[in-house]
Amino acid sequence: MLYSTLKVVLTPVLGVSYRPWAKGLEHVPDDGAVIIASNHQSFIDSVFLPLLVPRKMTFLAKSDYFTGRGIKGRATAAFFRGIGQLPIDRSGGRASESALGAGLKVLRRGDVLGIYPEGTRSPDGRLYKGHTGVARIALESNVPVVPAAIFGTREIQPPERKMPKLGPVGVEFGQPLDFSRYEGMGNDRYVLRAMTDELMYAIMKLSGQEYVDQYAGVVKKELEAARKAEKKELEPPLRHQLEDDEAHPRAS
Repeated sequence: MLYSTLKVVLTPVLGVSYRPWAKGLEHVPDDGAVIIASNHQSFIDSVFLPLLVPRKMTFLAKSDYFTGRGIKGRATAAFFRGIGQLPIDRSGGRASESALGAGLKVLRRGDVLGIYPEGTRSPDGRLYKGHTGVARIALESNVPVVPAAIFGTREIQPPERKMPKLGPVGVEFGQPLDFSRYEGMGNDRYVLRAMTDELMYAIMKLSGQEYVDQYAGVVKKELEAARKAEKKELEPPLRHQLEDDEAHPRAS
């Protein structure tokens, strides 16, 4: 109910402000279970993708969006639930199994499941290596996977910007990928990697992004560590200066 209400309210507002466009919607089936796998450029990707798909979409979203405190945290959690997002723990291990189960539950209802194979937003606008969870879900559910590429969201809301500015946003959907030839091979990690790489190649062809054969999450951690090291290096050695002043007080 809340999903439909938000879509009715947001569609005309965002339509005027951002002029969203969609290409290749004929590749999204009118009914039946399907996975839509997209690149991930900005926080607001999960607003525009459901806006441009006629059917209700459910996303697997990181649990951090649902655990915030205070009024803002509760409002964020309510919004994400309202637009059809499911909280998942991305720490791996049993958490991955939980995410798999959540995705399969959506597909067994015959609904649309949205997934970002990169696992997190791109740190620099390039397309990063996909996680194989999407391949596992596709094999378990035996449903088609529609690759998608979203455009413009990074330009209107880059990572450091809290509120989006105005600008055009669009999504292009590619032909569904059929992985039925791999049926029964869900435990073969080489098969899962081959499927995921095929999907990422399809997304790359749609988006025109440069591909990086690394996980975005790993690159983000490396960049953050480098920023912290640089900041620490640039900080004045105040503690040592104070200690030196105490040991050698200056004459007034």
